[in-house]
Amino acid sequence: MERGRGKWGSVSRGMIPLLGLHTVSEYSRLDRKPPITALLLAANTIIYLRPKFFHPFLPTIDQVWFNPHLILKYTDLKRFFLSPFFHINESHLVYNMLSLLWKGIQLETSMGSAEFASMVATLVAMSQGVTLLLAKSLLLLFDYERPYYNEYSVGFSGVLFAMKVIVNAQSDEYTSVHGLMVPTRYAAWAELVLIQMFVPGVSFLGHLGGILAGLLYLRLKASYSGLNPVRQFMRSFSHALSWPLRLVKSLFRNRPRITGRGTAGGRIARDTLLTWRCDACTFDNSGRLNVCEMCGTGRTGDAPSSPGPTSEIRDLSLEELRRRRIQRFARS
Repeated sequence: MERGRGKWGSVSRGMIPLLGLHTVSEYSRLDRKPPITALLLAANTIIYLRPKFFHPFLPTIDQVWFNPHLILKYTDLKRFFLSPFFHINESHLVYNMLSLLWKGIQLETSMGSAEFASMVATLVAMSQGVTLLLAKSLLLLFDYERPYYNEYSVGFSGVLFAMKVIVNAQSDEYTSVHGLMVPTRYAAWAELVLIQMFVPGVSFLGHLGGILAGLLYLRLKASYSGLNPVRQFMRSFSHALSWPLRLVKSLFRNRPRITGRGTAGGRIARDTLLTWRCDACTFDNSGRLNVCEMCGTGRTGDAPSSPGPTSEIRDLSLEELRRRRIQRFARS
């Protein structure tokens, strides 16, 4: 999350194609493609690029800056919920989206798309809410009005810090944070301090709110064993959206595929699925055949059959039966 009210989108767009190529490369390696992560990447990028046909629907960045004073004074929910999806410039967008790509793939593939979507929605609300609460508390307790309460910021990094806490919560390993080796579970705290020290214009309160939101989410998840209403809503919503795809799959699944030996898959006539066993050589033949594929004996029973030397072959020795089979396949 970055501070300031500079010119929006003033940097050239040369980095976004590289982001797209990297995303395609990462997704091509996955057996299961995480759809919610891809949707978040696309949404953030489209909002930054602002295609002309989206202008009537998308607010400008001046309308969605996260500002605690304006949110509380005017109950501006648009600023509260939309500011994470806006970015100041291209480097801000690309850096956040690369981080989202890495964290989103890990979390969505491990917990499932419905739960991941509910987690992201929860973290957006919680990180924004904690940041708002921190800013108001600093104003009331220490009279910090200008540094935090009237600060303008946008970006997805608050949610990303929360996701980083969740990804690393159970890790006992060490990781490098900008060259500094720290325990992985505390990597978000180290990154918070280092970014604040060396990267100008970032929102310390927004990042801190994300970390606290991640910790709060883990605590609530561990203590609450009931049904998650947000997860259920996301699961029902995704199920409703996917019904056209399921319909198309069912239509193609029911069409039989014909191969050289018979029918594979699909709903076909029952008699074509039956098999009959040759009385002479005990070979199992398709129900569509009236002559044994192995020895040429005609089919017997209720189904149509062509006459064949059944009784004659029964009296043949095993060696003679093998010889006739070889001759039959040689003629084929």
